Order: sequence, then C-alpha cells, then structure tokens
Amino acid sequence: MSAPAILLVDAGNTRIKWGLSRAGGWIATGSVDTADGAAFADAMSRLPEQPVRAVGSNVAGDTAAAHVESALSARGLLIRWNASCERQASVSSGYDRPGQLGADRWAALIGAHSHVGGACLVVNAGTAITLDALDRGGRFLGGRIMPGIDTMLDALEQRTAGLRRSQGAYRAFPANTADAMMTGAIDAAAGAVLRAHEALRQVVQGEVPIVLSGGAADTIAGHLAGRVIRIEHLVLEGLRVIAEGQA
Repeated sequence: MSAPAILLVDAGNTRIKWGLSRAGGWIATGSVDTADGAAFADAMSRLPEQPVRAVGSNVAGDTAAAHVESALSARGLLIRWNASCERQASVSSGYDRPGQLGADRWAALIGAHSHVGGACLVVNAGTAITLDALDRGGRFLGGRIMPGIDTMLDALEQRTAGLRRSQGAYRAFPANTADAMMTGAIDAAAGAVLRAHEALRQVVQGEVPIVLSGGAADTIAGHLAGRVIRIEHLVLEGLRVIAEGQA
C-alpha cells in the first residue's frame, strides 16, 4: 500500500504555490495568482488524489489564508500554517525574535539544509529577494531582504518622470534605456548575492554553495560565482520536510 499524499502550500505575495507530495516525491505542483481565490479552489478540485493533510506557510495575509482554508475545507481538509520558531527539523534560528522571521524564509532554510546538509547561502528571488545564511551546524545566522528585479523596475517607472519599463536585456554596456534598467536591476541583485556569499565564506572559512530558488532565479543564476544549486520549489521542499517530521 502506497504512502498517503500530503499537500504543501506556499502563499506568497504574488503567487500561491502548491505541491502534492508522497514519500519525498512530487505527485503534482502548480501555482495561481494570490489574489485569485477561485483559481486556487479550482486547482484543489482537480488534484489527482486526495491528500490526508495539508501544511503551509503564509506571508500574504489573512485574505490569502482565507482563500486557501475555504478551498481545502470544501475537500474536508484543515491546513496547519507553519510558523518560524527557535528550532525545527535540522535548523535552529539566530534571529533576534525567531517568531518574526517570515514563514517562507524559515521553510526555505529547512529545505536548503535538507539538500546541502551544511553551510549555504539561501537565495529566494521573487517579488522580494531574500538572502539567508546557514552555518555548518544548520544555524540561521541572519539575512538580507531587498526588492526583487521586477519590483526594482516597477519602482523606477513609478518614481521617475522619464523612465518607462519595457523589455530590456542584460548587456555589459547597455546602449538603450530598457537594457540599462534591466542590467542595473540584475547587477543589483547579483551583486547583493555575491556580497552576502563572501561574508558567509569569511564566517565559515571555506567555500559554501548558493541555494537558489524563486521566479527570477534563472535571470540571476548566470551572474553568480561559485557553486549554485538551483531548487525549483524550495519553500515547498522545506514544508515537506516539516510535514514528514510531524507524521
């Protein structure tokens, strides 16, 4: 008899991402706009099989949580929203107030450590870019938060009179405005990752991988140095480790 399926839900600022998992493998994954509760309910109605339980993280607020809870309640499921804490799975927190760390960042740290088993820089490149450091013992040292690439470009358009966002490309020496904006945003993101990576290397006194996830991961991956481990569903991976540990 096969193991029961577990549903993992990552409610983020822009997208609600979900994965149906069994015994460490994905049965199905997907995402919908966070603002579209009907789309999430429809996705849940079409799951290939019924999960026995659901675990999630939510940084999108009460409305997103209500959309998820309503859709799952219609299928007879209650979701357990995971919160960051002093220690969970193989990770401990060095945050001043562990409970104030974003639940998605916490889950991503747990997911990264389950893959790497040691020190790493965990980068989630989405609406915001988070850069979080784990030492060799799985202790979260602290992290950085900065605007994501799209957020940077949106801010330039909204707060300047002459800059209008259009499809630009990365160039070593941009010769038009669209390319200049895109190159600046990518350089800002990649430069922040490289600075955080170097700071962690100094602390652990050795090489550490960069664990990279998020919608803009592919955009910045080629601009990084050192070993880069690309993980598609890092927050969901962490939630799966958490859920399996609670079984």
